[in-house]
Amino acid sequence: MGTALAIILVFVGCCSNVVSLELLVREFPGCGNIVTFAQFAFIALEGFVFETRLGTKKPAIPVGNYVIMVTMFFTVSVINNYALNFNIAMPLHMIFRSGSLIANMILGIIILKKRYPPSKYLSIAFISAGIFICTVMSAKQVNVANEGSDEQGFYTFMRWLVGIAMLTFALLMSARMGIFQETLYNKYGKHPKEALFYNHFLPLPGFLLLSTDIYDHCVHFSQSAPALVPVLQLNIPIMWIYLLVNVITQYVCIRGVFILTTECASLTVTLVVTLRKFLSLIFSILYFRNPFTAWHWAGTAVVFAGTLLYTEVWRSVAGGAGGAAGAPDRKKAE
Repeated sequence: MGTALAIILVFVGCCSNVVSLELLVREFPGCGNIVTFAQFAFIALEGFVFETRLGTKKPAIPVGNYVIMVTMFFTVSVINNYALNFNIAMPLHMIFRSGSLIANMILGIIILKKRYPPSKYLSIAFISAGIFICTVMSAKQVNVANEGSDEQGFYTFMRWLVGIAMLTFALLMSARMGIFQETLYNKYGKHPKEALFYNHFLPLPGFLLLSTDIYDHCVHFSQSAPALVPVLQLNIPIMWIYLLVNVITQYVCIRGVFILTTECASLTVTLVVTLRKFLSLIFSILYFRNPFTAWHWAGTAVVFAGTLLYTEVWRSVAGGAGGAAGAPDRKKAE
């Protein structure tokens, strides 16, 4: 029951979160900072009440380690959201972030001196090729959209390149954070709820640097078209409603992933998250009518095929089918 509930939370929460984020970004492309701040504040408040018991529970992992992790986590979150200001379409944003396996493998080889079987390297080649196809096609769309003015087109294209650079940096930083978190868990044990709280609580003062931008978007949100809330019978600016939905769905998404990691193997978690990303991408394209060519579809298919190859789902399915028929040979496999 716990696994089924977790999968439902992941799909409902994460997919709904993508929809609400796109509704926000379409109206105000630069609203990433206020969205991130609202998410952090809500999750930090929930963790302060239920995880730290109003600050009375001491952390199992020294806070100094969380400061390092939080610095990376805060940087990744802000840069990923801020990249949307640089002509990065939401589908490309989601596809690009699906390349986390590439970054993890590269840094794992460099930092942890890991070695992988040939199938892993093949999957990484698939994912790299898929992201490259989608990136090149999106670059062509940026150029075509601005053919009327060479100067303006060049400026728009350069902004897009900055956005790509930001996504690349965030991808590598996120992978480095994952490796750092893995070493902490190996040393102090797994405390994901505690890490979730500190990752959202400690960065809150950093939003003071973004206070002007956050305040400006608060004003813009308050000036958006009002919408009637049926139960309360109140007219509330529609952007605040979108933001509230985004914060709640983000919390549901993160909680679902947390439950899933405690109920299932990492293979199952990766598969569920991958399928969720694919479903979110398809919905975003169809519902919001984002520009998506046949080449984009091909690139997307290659990315997710590579991801599934990386998780060895095919081997898991084959093993599960053969396990029942070949039970006597179990010790050989082990």
